[in-house]
Amino acid sequence: MSNPFKIKNIDWRRDFMASIVVFLVALPLCMGIAIASGVPPALGLISGIVGGLVVGFIGGAPLQVSGPAAGLAVLVWQFVDKFGLSALGWVVLFSGLIQVASGVAKLGRWFRAVSPAVVQGMLAGIGVLIFASQFHVMVDDKPRGSGIENLLTIPVAIQKGVLPIDGSVHHLAAIIGILAIASIVLWNKFRPQKLHALPGPLVAVVVVTALAGIMSLPIQYVDIPENLFANLNTPKLADSSLFTNASFWGAVIGFSLIASAETLLCATAVDRMHKGERTNYDQELIAQGVGNSLCGLMGALPMTGVIVRSSANVEAGAKSRVSAIFHGVWLLALVGFFPAILRLIPTSALAAILVYTGYKLVNPPNMKKMWATSRSEFGVFVSTIVAIVATDLLTGVLIGFGLALAKMLYNFLHLNIVKEVSEDGKSVDIALDGAATFVHLPRVAEQLEGIDDELEVHFHLGSMIYADHSILELVGDWRERRSGEVHMEWDVFHSRVNAKVSMSNLGMESRSEKGLRAARKTMTAAAVATAAVAASLPIEGAKPGGVDAAKNVASSAPNPDSTS
Repeated sequence: MSNPFKIKNIDWRRDFMASIVVFLVALPLCMGIAIASGVPPALGLISGIVGGLVVGFIGGAPLQVSGPAAGLAVLVWQFVDKFGLSALGWVVLFSGLIQVASGVAKLGRWFRAVSPAVVQGMLAGIGVLIFASQFHVMVDDKPRGSGIENLLTIPVAIQKGVLPIDGSVHHLAAIIGILAIASIVLWNKFRPQKLHALPGPLVAVVVVTALAGIMSLPIQYVDIPENLFANLNTPKLADSSLFTNASFWGAVIGFSLIASAETLLCATAVDRMHKGERTNYDQELIAQGVGNSLCGLMGALPMTGVIVRSSANVEAGAKSRVSAIFHGVWLLALVGFFPAILRLIPTSALAAILVYTGYKLVNPPNMKKMWATSRSEFGVFVSTIVAIVATDLLTGVLIGFGLALAKMLYNFLHLNIVKEVSEDGKSVDIALDGAATFVHLPRVAEQLEGIDDELEVHFHLGSMIYADHSILELVGDWRERRSGEVHMEWDVFHSRVNAKVSMSNLGMESRSEKGLRAARKTMTAAAVATAAVAASLPIEGAKPGGVDAAKNVASSAPNPDSTS
């Protein structure tokens, strides 16, 4: 049996350089998210270290980087406000244990069933939020209270960066930020081939740090605590009374579900950004649970897989999990033993790296490509972005997923009917495209009843994926009443629905019975999900029994053995 923790595809030079970039990106985020969560910055740094050293080593997503996540900041703040800081370790510990159990139960793989439009919308939505918030930090200002506020007040940040007021130094921070972005862009475009592995963000940090140090600019610099381990927040048995509180266990379940969803959705997104080793979702879920359990024992922030650090990791050229592990090493070594070095780095330089990363996540060229490919997919994509910016990450992704599911349901229930009369007026061609179910009875009946009784009718069924009993009965009764000839392409229809028979006749049977059973289970799960959605969606021509409609749709799914 192969070792699931074996490190593959190591490129020491690229992974080493990428680890430094990820470390520089992770450092301010770990502290900033801790502050936003209402806890000491050291608790965010501890989560970042555990995310690198532990989850980075045993995780199932090699290029994903784990640490404290902005998506959990509001939940943590509300929990701490209600139960106190000392209770944080307990909720994180139990959330981690639930994640481990979920991974062992093989639940992680179901997060692969996510529409690409939703994944890309999640990436772009996070990119918008990061761009907007860090634009303010880049001029040594504070982000506003929400994503929309950050977007609307970007002109104010620009004004502060261009026209300093009351002796402020916003313009100096803005200069450092602009130079950092310019350094990244120019380096990426003109870097020598021998230095190809040297990432642009690292070059930018070195350049602007040196400049700020030489000029002794009075701007904000990275603030590191003197003793990282003096702020441990270990769980106390005195708080065990929480175990009888239903609200506490509700928070545990909420933390575990949201952390798992963000992690595995992030893993799906990261897989789309590189061509290397794919994610083992169950292993990643177990690793996240182990990491959160350790964070809980130290009273630190909960962690997830985080897209900003992960995308920076991929962008910097990482090839294996070594980069994630080493970013944890740098956090531990430099924050714990050499904090003075990091205090030389301007905060605006790190914010500028995130502004650039946010823009890359939005990926305007990809938006144009999606618009040209599918308008409906583009609609789901844009809706996901808007929902994330207007609400929060998880809510936005759920809205996008709901829209993608509604689109899928529409495709299953949609039936296109094309009727053409021949030039001589003696025959009619009717083509059915989609799923013919009872909800389409009125439309089909209207088309049939409008055909003169003596005309010859040809039904083209090559694009029909399903016909339920009500449609077959309607067409049969109509056919019996007619005097003209009716030709039905049942052979074409059956060849699509019963592809298994044709494959067997050709000696092409290649699926095992075990594989067929797994496929049928998957189809059953899809039918249940579709039924739940159909029960809540108004379907034109359908009665309130939406679940029955969904069951009919589910039963129309192609045979598991079909190649169509």
